[in-house]
Amino acid sequence: MTNKVSLTQFIIEQQRGLPDASGAFSMLLSNIVTACKEISHLVNRGNLVGVLGSAESENVQGEEQKKLDVITHDIMVDALNWTGHLAGMASEEVDNIIAIPAEYPKGKYLALFDPLDGSSNIDVNLAVGTIFSILHCREGVEPTHEDFLQKGSEQVCAGFVLYGPSTMMVLTTGQGVNGFTLDQDIGEFILTHPAMKIPEETSEFAINMSNQRFWEPPVQRYIEECLQGIEGPREKNFNMRWIASLVAEVYRILTRGGVFLYPYDLRDLSKSGRLRIMYEANPMAFIIEQAGGACSTGRERILDIKPIHIHQRVPLILGSKKEVERIVAYHN
Repeated sequence: MTNKVSLTQFIIEQQRGLPDASGAFSMLLSNIVTACKEISHLVNRGNLVGVLGSAESENVQGEEQKKLDVITHDIMVDALNWTGHLAGMASEEVDNIIAIPAEYPKGKYLALFDPLDGSSNIDVNLAVGTIFSILHCREGVEPTHEDFLQKGSEQVCAGFVLYGPSTMMVLTTGQGVNGFTLDQDIGEFILTHPAMKIPEETSEFAINMSNQRFWEPPVQRYIEECLQGIEGPREKNFNMRWIASLVAEVYRILTRGGVFLYPYDLRDLSKSGRLRIMYEANPMAFIIEQAGGACSTGRERILDIKPIHIHQRVPLILGSKKEVERIVAYHN
């Protein structure tokens, strides 16, 4: 690439097209980028710096925390709480919203993040990532739990960073989706995947087949038709993938199409789904739709849901538009 465009340059040039832009949003993104670079460094070094293994604690969802879950949460908070761009934060790893310390100025944005998505993969050296979402905050208020409960359609920005063979950041501000690769030599994210688009049709699906006995009939029907291949009603062969890392699954779909399902199932009727709407479903739905895909619970569009709790869970079906529409039609 002869004319490399850095993420910083890309954001500044986008900002120039917005008449009311103050620069605070660009600086907030820059702080998030800095935190993700630090996380990338730790993930890449792993056992060399003693960050793998269990933290011998549980998060608010009752899941075992890895050492890196705790460390990456602290990195995100420490990178953002002093900047003056945020009114508050929320993390998948803690129960309550995170207030900005009194000694720091307050901004007009709210940040939500899953600091290390797919952390169960970290000890076996598979891809993990960071997911983040930015919302507006009401001016001049000390944000409460209710201020965070905005529909996904109200997001200002959403993105994720994939820590794989290379470190990738995928970002949308509502004007399409762009992908950036971290150039380790210069420490900058460089635009490598402009205007990412998801093919409308696909022959690839991702789902955890071990849960098949718990699925509802519409999902059973869809997967069975895929498995029948060219001899079945779909009249084509499908491939199946499952990485157990949402960032890796979504990145694959962004680059070559596909559909990802973590549907509602009957294992625990007290839970409406498995993935968190504020930290996973909403930011990924914003990205997927901006890239031409679709995202649903099977019964309603993810971005139309009014959350009732910052740790609310939902079913999640996303990817190539025509496949998601087919699955939704089966639910209806």
